[in-house]
Amino acid sequence: MRITMIGTGYVGLVSGACFSDFGHNVICVDKDEAKIDGLKAGRMPIYEPGLDALVATNVKANRLSFTTDLAAGVAEADAVFIAVGTPSRRGDGHADLSYVYAATREIAKAIRGKTVIVTKSTVPVGTGDEVERIIREEAPDAEAYVVSNPEFLREGAAIGDFKRPDRVVVGTEEEAAKEVMRAVYRPLYLNHSPILFTARRTSELIKYAANAFLATKITFINEIADLCEAVGANVQDVSRGIGLDNRIGSKFLHAGPGYGGSCFPKDTLALLKTADDSDSPMRVVEAVVKVNDARKRAMGRKVIKAMGGDVRGKTVAIFGLTFKPNTDDMRDAPSLAVIQALQDCGATVRAHDPEGIEQAAKVLKDVQFFDDPYSAAEGAHAVVLVTEWDAYRALDLGRLKELLADPVLVDLRNVYPIDEVERAGLRYEGVGRGHTGVGELQKA
Repeated sequence: MRITMIGTGYVGLVSGACFSDFGHNVICVDKDEAKIDGLKAGRMPIYEPGLDALVATNVKANRLSFTTDLAAGVAEADAVFIAVGTPSRRGDGHADLSYVYAATREIAKAIRGKTVIVTKSTVPVGTGDEVERIIREEAPDAEAYVVSNPEFLREGAAIGDFKRPDRVVVGTEEEAAKEVMRAVYRPLYLNHSPILFTARRTSELIKYAANAFLATKITFINEIADLCEAVGANVQDVSRGIGLDNRIGSKFLHAGPGYGGSCFPKDTLALLKTADDSDSPMRVVEAVVKVNDARKRAMGRKVIKAMGGDVRGKTVAIFGLTFKPNTDDMRDAPSLAVIQALQDCGATVRAHDPEGIEQAAKVLKDVQFFDDPYSAAEGAHAVVLVTEWDAYRALDLGRLKELLADPVLVDLRNVYPIDEVERAGLRYEGVGRGHTGVGELQKA
């Protein structure tokens, strides 16, 4: 199959590289000449484990190429994927679809023959209808089919998610479009990955519903963590106890500083806007958004309390800046709110992150960045573990104790056993661990 991917951001680049690795011929298009030049030279615009090698392999095999010429990329394509950004629009929280519609108009002018146009970008319900209207208006004689195909990629694990997905959702009721999409995803048949064909609007809503539900699970367990601290229970044992119920499941039940990233914050807001426009309020999702926003600020207060209630003139070492491990994405990262709270109260902040420093430096002011965690910790009055990178899972706690001016470890991801930290001479503060005992699971 000949595939053209419009947009070389996170979704477009990962999807294009994986499609080419399946054996399809893929052209990735972007208007940013510097980004395209970088990709041609082997420089990735994002950090994603294994992506650089995947791109290099398929470029060498002549299955993957990059260009700024959209018309040339679209003209011979069997399927054109729109994978441009849909950030939250300022003022109302609705998804900004200007990039989607601009790409659609350019595609309409370039298509030749039978073409399936696929919205891979996360878009509100009804966007596919408008994309189709634009195509019909700009190219009334074109044999074009507009399909929804949302992505479900986790940053840091995107390649594996693409190649071994839980499901592939395709929104179309046109048999000709289904035939093309089956061919596009045929390599997944060996993995028995189910392809769910639905109506286009249903497909668009599935993406938002999935992200809102996961955001709800995270927010729920974070509120349970607060209750655990209040009543003397252990949220990790609560998570295991409810997660072993197959109806609930264990994923996304890890208490922490709140969700962030490129998807959950903007997608929950966009879903609320769609619900409001449709006069169908979603009170649960409204509460999730409010609680999560408040949680990030509360984590800053938690750190200040662990440091005695006053951080003026003190130094805090932050371990982990990105919203999750194995990415350099700083969008809505909990670290931003934590650092802001500390700085507002007079603290000096030093920080380390295995991959996110370059991006963090663009959005954080008056923060000192270090190449290794121990250098960041030297002379600090507390270490705050914000993002659970593997690099922080086996820290030399004794060394930290010697480096710190005040031996405080605030573990916002519950990475460390409390007794291990205390044996090293550090004062420990976790999340939702009002009772320090650890539950044991015994099989009958």
